[in-house]
Amino acid sequence: PVILDVKRAAIRSTASMYAKEAFERYNADAVTVNPYMGFDTLKPFLDHADRGVIILCRTSNPNSGDLQNLVCDGKMVYEHVAELARDKWNYNGNVALVIGATYPEELRHVRELCPEMTFLVPGVGAQGGDVQKVVEFGCDKSGHGIVINSSRGIIYAGKGEDFAALAGTAARELRDLVNSFRD
Repeated sequence: PVILDVKRAAIRSTASMYAKEAFERYNADAVTVNPYMGFDTLKPFLDHADRGVIILCRTSNPNSGDLQNLVCDGKMVYEHVAELARDKWNYNGNVALVIGATYPEELRHVRELCPEMTFLVPGVGAQGGDVQKVVEFGCDKSGHGIVINSSRGIIYAGKGEDFAALAGTAARELRDLVNSFRD
């Protein structure tokens, strides 16, 4: 599967063109989107029932809590996003959430809120997320439901002519580490 990690958000007419670009021009299987502007900006993506829409929820970057941890109506913003994704936005069954490995307790909490959704989990590798906690807290009841992403840990594994070999080794090592924690 090809995930176009572009974190798109725009007014509806522009979002419609972004969705067309992602799914028709680039033929991506899924795209990351930013929910900050609300449902109308997500709908053009969500309407592509045969494609995945991965919504930023609790991201892995250090200052993500500036907004995502704000409390509104007794819940943190990331909790509102998770519940909206689960209850309103997933009308085609094509929604997943971005939950950062760098915040394992929030990962556990969102799994409790969204037991059946798939999570894209960045933040292992260069950002230092704990793979064991990601597997333990992020997997659904069937032991699946997570896509673990390590970009820099793999793409920067080597800088010379041996880049491809070193990137392949890094990817296999991460795969083996993930599998070592699975039941």
